[in-house]
Order: sequence, then structure tokens, then C-alpha cells
Amino acid sequence: MTIFLTGNFVIDVALVAWFAAQSLKILTHYCKTRQVRWRLFFSSGGMPSSHTSTVVSATVAVGRICGTTSPEFAIMLILALIVMYDATGVRLETGRQAVILNYIMDHWRETPPEIFQKDLKELVGHTPIEVLAGAALGLALGFIL
Repeated sequence: MTIFLTGNFVIDVALVAWFAAQSLKILTHYCKTRQVRWRLFFSSGGMPSSHTSTVVSATVAVGRICGTTSPEFAIMLILALIVMYDATGVRLETGRQAVILNYIMDHWRETPPEIFQKDLKELVGHTPIEVLAGAALGLALGFIL
């Protein structure tokens, strides 16, 4: 296993997967809208899920180093499943709620309370396909690197 960034193969693989996923968010957004939004590189939500690709690539790296029957792999697999569940469940629902709250705030602009001066972030979670894409990216990079 080659170590090239931090001196820790698992961290290196996870960093590359995160960087790749964040870069792909800019590309997928451009393909949909023909607009380049560089700030997407540091944002959550969108296609593919960088949380998922990061944790899945780290899980694969641990599996390659320690074996898939090791306690370390088991811990990483459980963590990956929790992250993917959270991305498609809690965080996606939070985004849906933000859409509704932003709609309500847009219609109360006549006398806006101070708390309504800033829109809520609507893109905080992932659809199942975005999580699947992040998992596929993490799997691929975990095996390739």
C-alpha cells in the first residue's frame, strides 16, 4: 500500500475520495445548468455524496489492510452504513423542511423578524442515488488506490 499524502494510507484514500466527490459536484452541476459554481466544492449535499465516498473508500482501504474479518473493518462498515443512512434520512428531511420554511419566510417579507433575514440552507442531504454514487466512487477509489 503506497502512502502519498499524510503517511496514513486510509486517510490518504479518504482524502482523495472526498476531493474527487467534491470536484464531481461542480461538474455535475455544470452539466445540469451550464453554470460553474466553485463554492460547491466546500458545500454539503449534491451529487455525488462526498460523505459516502469518503467513508466507503476508507472502509475498503481498512478491509484491504486488515482483512474483511477484522474488528477494524467491522467498525468502518458500521460507520459507513450509519453515514449513508443519515445522508438519505435525517439530512434529506432537513433539506425538505428548509424548502418549506424558506417558502413561508418569502411570504412574510412585509414585516420580517430579524431571524428571517437569511435563507436556510436547503441542500443538506442526499437522495438515495446520490448516496449510491458516492458509495460507488468510494468503492472504486478504495480498490484503485
